[in-house]
Amino acid sequence: MRDLIIVGGGPAGLAAAYGAYEKGVKDILILEREDTLGGILNQCIHNGFGLHRFKEELSGPEYAQRYIDMLKDTTVDILSGTTVLELREDRTVCALNSRQGYFELQAKTVILAMGCRERTRGAISIPGSRPAGVFTAGAAQKYLNMEGYLCGKRVVVLGSGDIGLIMARRMTLEGAKVLACVEVMPYSGGLTRNIVQCLEDFGIPLYLSHTVTDVRGDRRLTGVTVSKVDENRNPIPGTEMDFDCDTLLLSVGLIPENELTRGAGIEIDPRTNGPLVYDNMETTLEGVFACGNVVHVHDLVDYVSEEAARAGASAANRILGKIPEHRAVHIKTDGAVSYTVPQYIRENAEEKTVSLSFRVRKILDDVKIQVSDGQRTVFTAKRTHMAPGEMEKIQLPREAIGDARDLTVSVEK
Repeated sequence: MRDLIIVGGGPAGLAAAYGAYEKGVKDILILEREDTLGGILNQCIHNGFGLHRFKEELSGPEYAQRYIDMLKDTTVDILSGTTVLELREDRTVCALNSRQGYFELQAKTVILAMGCRERTRGAISIPGSRPAGVFTAGAAQKYLNMEGYLCGKRVVVLGSGDIGLIMARRMTLEGAKVLACVEVMPYSGGLTRNIVQCLEDFGIPLYLSHTVTDVRGDRRLTGVTVSKVDENRNPIPGTEMDFDCDTLLLSVGLIPENELTRGAGIEIDPRTNGPLVYDNMETTLEGVFACGNVVHVHDLVDYVSEEAARAGASAANRILGKIPEHRAVHIKTDGAVSYTVPQYIRENAEEKTVSLSFRVRKILDDVKIQVSDGQRTVFTAKRTHMAPGEMEKIQLPREAIGDARDLTVSVEK
């Protein structure tokens, strides 16, 4: 019986382990599928990480190494090259590696930190042929940054998520010609700073309300057709543009990696595709916590670390017998707010505020965030600009919650 097993050794798993260790738990095991710790950060060689957490600008590998170094002097055990096959309701973790074969471990608490995966071409049903040269942006990033292969010389990027924007810049720097970035929505899905630094600074055009409507090529991609779309995202005839290219990069969304979560019977929020969680990051299965991109897709790794540290500390509290009250307040959304994390808040005398993360459905300017209990507004905050590509965070005072059974988060002009 282990005190704490963490599934995933990326930024969320590392921060969760350190958070639990700081709280006094010494028996911690990280199970990581890859041979090295760090997760997706290892292929993110650009800078921009760590400004919130470490107050300096780091590359992805540097950020990961900070946490790896922090864990070196702890009692945290690490099993790399280990794939977790199943999580059972009694917190038994079934795993497999080349050294031990198949094995099972039971834990007092489990933290799920498996991250997310990219949405592929099959998930968005692009018409046309099936030639080589169509990559997810993350796959192209791994080929280039870790294996030294440039995927193509003439590139079109579909989707304006942060990975796609960063790869537009990266491939340009390596000598490729990025012809366009195409986004089906009327707004970008990435951070504003990445739009400026990765597209505008390199003269790469961004076509909003456009999508790829045809893929051409036999053995290798030879071109794509891009069309404008209407408000229902249907292509508009007569708006076609042809691009001669040998590479199409897909940056069309990320999906939290929750097969283990579903297999354990944990409730999933259909809006985030991640588990429902309480403010201490505990899921609906007692003793099982979740954090990072497995819960909802973050835009900054600093926020992942912050959330994961909270999950680690909460798991430690449960191990040490500090179990939260069962009465919970349900967090609902209204209007332009698409989801919130957490979805439930429990009573907790230790913390004076609750960190609420959420995203909006459209671009909004000069608005007010409101939290109400149906009878009164218990919290407000002003924002000059909000966009779907940027996660919003508020600190909700616990004393404002009172005896409410439900709270609704909304945005008003």
